[in-house]
Amino acid sequence: MADYGVTAPVRETNPAHPILEHDATSEWLGIKVEHLADGEAVITMDLRPEMLNGFSIAHGGMVFAFADTAFALACNPAGADSLANMETITVASGADINFISSARSGDKLRAEASRRAAAGRSGVYDIEVTAESPDGATRVVAEFRGRSRTIPNPARRS
Repeated sequence: MADYGVTAPVRETNPAHPILEHDATSEWLGIKVEHLADGEAVITMDLRPEMLNGFSIAHGGMVFAFADTAFALACNPAGADSLANMETITVASGADINFISSARSGDKLRAEASRRAAAGRSGVYDIEVTAESPDGATRVVAEFRGRSRTIPNPARRS
């Protein structure tokens, strides 16, 4: 097995969103928040060799986790100063992904999430994942649809 010498990027002391404060997975992925608004999020990450499958293309689980992070950010308003101060949280009740094309090490992935529908405690979000190769060519890698449910924040229960 290859030793990639993987170390997690330095954790942000003031993350762009409270849910990223203790999110070791997003930290390990090296996700950067580019834009946050009500029902929207745009994030990026550089695809590294340890994120590839046996075919030397992006592992589907890595692409899914990346899209899922954009989904979580779009679902939860960024107004709270900490996760413990959020009365409710919005979590995934289900998600589907369609892989359109492959991505390779060195590509910069971008996920753009937007709310498509919201009713009561439920919502539907679409996330498009694109890859920009080192030569500047951009292509769609995946289309992710997430279904959300807003629940009481378990961190606030006594």
